[in-house]
Amino acid sequence: MSLESVRHFFAEHAPDVDIIEMPDAELALRLHDVEPGQLAKTLSFKVKDKIVLIVTRGDARLDNDKLKATLGRKVRMLCVDEVVNLTGHPARAVSPFGLENPLTVYCDVSLRSYDEVLPAAGSIYNAVRISPQRMADLTAAKWIDVCESF
Repeated sequence: MSLESVRHFFAEHAPDVDIIEMPDAELALRLHDVEPGQLAKTLSFKVKDKIVLIVTRGDARLDNDKLKATLGRKVRMLCVDEVVNLTGHPARAVSPFGLENPLTVYCDVSLRSYDEVLPAAGSIYNAVRISPQRMADLTAAKWIDVCESF
């Protein structure tokens, strides 16, 4: 269902974006000629009674002080069951596209280091190659700075 919801999202909003298969992360780096940071990760959090997604570069670490200052309070990472139930995507394959429920999406400014990133596409074996700005536009994401500096 998750991969299908992402396919449906792109068919409706960006039919020019193809979903690519990635056998595993190490092979994906070689096959798609990308750096580890380009394998974007989507993290799921609860902020008071609101669920938010934050997309960061794949090699980024969150800065808890920045995160708390930006979102106005301490956040809690969702457990596996919550991730599946609230996003419709499996843990470790959360995509900012094709969500089960409308959620607030943020993109960390660290993504702007790259012309293209590969966020998950609803499965640990699928991703899309997309510019960070287009991803933000398609998901109505707000840009924030919550990762440690590189």
